[in-house]
Amino acid sequence: QVQLVESGGGVVQAGGSLRLSCAASGRTLSNYAMGWFRQAPGKEREFVVEISWSSDSTYYADSVKGRFTISRDNAKNTVYLQMNSLKLEDTAVYYCAARTRLHNYEYWGQGAQVTVSS
Repeated sequence: QVQLVESGGGVVQAGGSLRLSCAASGRTLSNYAMGWFRQAPGKEREFVVEISWSSDSTYYADSVKGRFTISRDNAKNTVYLQMNSLKLEDTAVYYCAARTRLHNYEYWGQGAQVTVSS
């Protein structure tokens, strides 16, 4: 139904910036809340940020607030994660996900590796 593919991952120096994209296929992302999660080496998956389908609400984890920005372009069926002032601890596999209102996330991308080097 909904397939999500992340892109834009790579290696960046600490303090640098990177933008991730998540393209959806199968159906429009309109009326779906979108989120970004990440899983660092040796750690459990954690919530990063969420955006409502209309982009009128966003929720950021404290660890990324002020540094990361989520946005979406429903016409292009794409959600973005702009990451600034990257830290070593931001190194992780980043996953985009989608959910309908009042439901758990049910669609997940395959992940994009982000490595922050010193």
